[in-house]
Amino acid sequence: MLYHLFYPLHDLISFFNLFRYITFRAAMAALTAFIISLILGPLVIRKLTALKVGERITKGDSLKLDEMHRNKQNTPTMGGILILLTMIGSTLLWADIFNKYIIVVVFSTLWLGLTGFIDDYLKQVKKRSKGLSPRAKLLSQAVLGTIIWAALHFYFQSSLKIDVPFLKNTSLYLDGFYILFVILVISGSSNAVNLTDGLDGLAVGIVVMVAIAFSILSYVTGNLTFSNYLLTPYLPGSGELTVFCASMLGAGLGFLWFNCYPASIFMGDVGSLALGGAIGTVALLIRKELLLIIVGGIFVLEALSVILQVLSFRLTKKRIFRIAPIHHHFQFLNWPENKVIVRFWIIAGLLALLTIVTLKIR
Repeated sequence: MLYHLFYPLHDLISFFNLFRYITFRAAMAALTAFIISLILGPLVIRKLTALKVGERITKGDSLKLDEMHRNKQNTPTMGGILILLTMIGSTLLWADIFNKYIIVVVFSTLWLGLTGFIDDYLKQVKKRSKGLSPRAKLLSQAVLGTIIWAALHFYFQSSLKIDVPFLKNTSLYLDGFYILFVILVISGSSNAVNLTDGLDGLAVGIVVMVAIAFSILSYVTGNLTFSNYLLTPYLPGSGELTVFCASMLGAGLGFLWFNCYPASIFMGDVGSLALGGAIGTVALLIRKELLLIIVGGIFVLEALSVILQVLSFRLTKKRIFRIAPIHHHFQFLNWPENKVIVRFWIIAGLLALLTIVTLKIR
């Protein structure tokens, strides 16, 4: 919005030429999202507390885990509303709002944010402990994946191929299976972040790492000089996603201010599904889908731990982990919660660094 408001004035006032640069607007978007989070955070926490929208610790599969998390009882949840307000608000303020990449990623984020909101609303307000059924969530993700596939195929006229990391001029052609691949990326990324959101600050801290990596990848993909030098596909206009990823970074840091151990607020599904979907959508738009496995390695590990645990128990009646997702397994090994969180953050940071390095290793 500010880009369209001030940049046309750069001929009259040279200062407004700054709005031309994605790097400037991305930095300002991150700062704006962070500052607004600090301002609105206490208000959101008080409002959610007044509405009694809080974490409920009920008798689950593990009494030990229930006891570990007893101190989280009644902590306000649905804090993802704060993330969405600051992230989308900052994006609309600093990005080119008519850019097709921005339109698609904002739509995707809001779609899954609404899905998560309905799930949280059913749990917290209607007191339906299971919220939306898994089938309803998957249906929502599949419909969104289909819409994004249609946008990529007809609106972006994107080829039905995915870029292979570490190899130059090498792509995988999926043809008719590409729509299934898009649905898998959207549902996988959103559900993986949702599964990781089980300890104070764990998921949002990793999202911050991913946002930094994808900010750089988006900028390179949308810059002709850098993309040619690094032998990565050049996608005109995709650099604007740098502003969106920077907004995610700022919103994530702002939320982490209140969500770090011990948390004053939890994001709920409205936050985790939206953030996961946003990450998956950015990866699809800049054709870096396979890099999700690296940059989101912790998310992948969390999802795999659940899948392997379920399969192992159904086939052999034995569990691989003490409990899944895997972050709870380490708690059962008597790791303090904050130690699990920080060590997972460290690994996520190293994976983000490795992801950026892949631009040069081709």
